[in-house]
Amino acid sequence: MDTHKLIAAMSRAHRERIVCRERVTDRAEQLMDLLTEGVISGRALNLAEVIGHWCKISTAVMANVWGDLDLLLDSPSSLTVTSTARGTIKEKAGFKAAEDVVALRKAIEGIGTTEKTLVEVLTGRSNAQRQLICKAYQEAANRTLVDDLKGDTHGDFEDLLVALVTPPALFDCHEVIRAIKGPGTTEETLTEIFASRSNKQIKALSDAYLAETGRSMTHDLKSEVSGDYATTLLILAEGKRDESTNVDPAKAKADAKALYEAGEKKWGTDESKFIDILCHRSVPQLRQTLVEYKALSNKTLQESIEREMSGNLEDLLVAIVKCVKSVPAYLAERLFKSTKGVGTTESVLTRIMVGRSEMDMLDIRAEFKKLFGCSLYSTIKSETAGSYGQALLKLCGEDD
Repeated sequence: MDTHKLIAAMSRAHRERIVCRERVTDRAEQLMDLLTEGVISGRALNLAEVIGHWCKISTAVMANVWGDLDLLLDSPSSLTVTSTARGTIKEKAGFKAAEDVVALRKAIEGIGTTEKTLVEVLTGRSNAQRQLICKAYQEAANRTLVDDLKGDTHGDFEDLLVALVTPPALFDCHEVIRAIKGPGTTEETLTEIFASRSNKQIKALSDAYLAETGRSMTHDLKSEVSGDYATTLLILAEGKRDESTNVDPAKAKADAKALYEAGEKKWGTDESKFIDILCHRSVPQLRQTLVEYKALSNKTLQESIEREMSGNLEDLLVAIVKCVKSVPAYLAERLFKSTKGVGTTESVLTRIMVGRSEMDMLDIRAEFKKLFGCSLYSTIKSETAGSYGQALLKLCGEDD
């Protein structure tokens, strides 16, 4: 992208953000009027009405970010970048596993568990260093650190600490197992994991699943999901997306045309065409296709999917498109929704905050602030409490 085009794109994006902020301000003022009216009149507030206004605020924001394709082609992607430079958790200098084991044992074995020590030690080390701590702990105590954490903590705090001392691939494995083996399959969790992970991460997850269960992950997924959603998920679970960095403009135009003719231009929708292209093409190739699709149809591909499809398949294909654009923005949106509904969804908070703390948490924080006008840190602080909240804030890093 040349300098003039870049300046024009940034100017257009700035204008669109101003319009977006105006829409959000209007919605926020309506929400404040509703709340004020309730306080003044003394009437019971209609919770569904309040939540409805709040959802419209977040929808107005997200419609802007997911429709902006101008800077897309030159942006890095978390699906292909493996650097830890954008993480908030780094390796501790002068790390000594034996010293940490002493501190942890004292915190756990004393009268009452010293949760502050657990937070400081386990959020202040990289995952690789935590694995060394686990090994040294078992040698010193003849018990596993995981077992002791489970015995001395509980609830969301326990879940977060156990996640911290679990290798990343095994943690994803446990999340998949919980999603498919609990009472009813949790498709939302499966969608988030398989849409946002790279080929390398999915391969590691698959290996961990086989080692943990003695069965292939795809074998178990086949028995738990069905239809076009299953077809899409199983392709993603193979971890074989094209990783080429080369872009074929002619192929992008052809794919955009094929998608348009399979959806908007067709009576009924050919889901298989969407599944094939979105699950197999490389991220750079798909980004070019998204640009070509909007030029052809005057709609974004996400808008067309939302018009033409429904249910779990719609959710998964939209998640893929969002992750092709920006994994950090997609996860920022997931974090926002997990804290702004009726009650906080701690499992989503834990999974994303732990899983991305060494990868792209700085980018997630930046996207969160840009999208929602408040910092991720302040949101976590207001929506969580106790040692669980303190641990999340450590993983978040700083206030923006």
